[in-house]
Amino acid sequence: MKKSILIIAIFIATGISAQTKYQKGMQKAFGLWEKGNMTEASQLFERVSKAEPKKWMPAYYAATVEILSSFGLKDETILKAKLTKAQEFLDVAKSNSENNPEIIITQALLNLGYIAFDGQKYGMMLSGETSQLYAKALQIAPNNPRVILGNAEWNMGSARFFGKSTKPYCAEIKRAIELGKKEKIEIEFYPKFMLERAENVLKQCEK
Repeated sequence: MKKSILIIAIFIATGISAQTKYQKGMQKAFGLWEKGNMTEASQLFERVSKAEPKKWMPAYYAATVEILSSFGLKDETILKAKLTKAQEFLDVAKSNSENNPEIIITQALLNLGYIAFDGQKYGMMLSGETSQLYAKALQIAPNNPRVILGNAEWNMGSARFFGKSTKPYCAEIKRAIELGKKEKIEIEFYPKFMLERAENVLKQCEK
């Protein structure tokens, strides 16, 4: 009996230790990201993803870091390398969480990375797909503030490109902000609504 209890205790302790490793790895990666160490953060998220192959969030964040660090690049070769890597991470995340609105809008953001680099070259190729991605995410999660904000920003960008007013999308941004303030996230490391950023987007919309 004592031996059985000892085996169970060891098994539970091992499980706790493994979970703690995941938590520590994720927290360290977020810390690197916060400090602006994008390459190190992406690499650590990737390592956590490989250690926890059934979890979607490490690969999702590795992709997000690569995508965000692609904006502003001037070299297309470097851009493609980053976004190709990001796509690989997103594919891993998708394989672990199908029809996930957070992953869907990050795929849209990846497309935007190409479009922002060269609208003439990539706009026609990816604009329709990107609009469809936001439509799909809204269908799955119509009250998700990140989805609403992302879709409004996308529409604002399109409006600017065609010389139209962005004001029609201000109401959606306000709705995203209100939903974001009320949102309660109970899943550890789940993507959070960036209120300050949303408020800056609203200011741009109202200009």
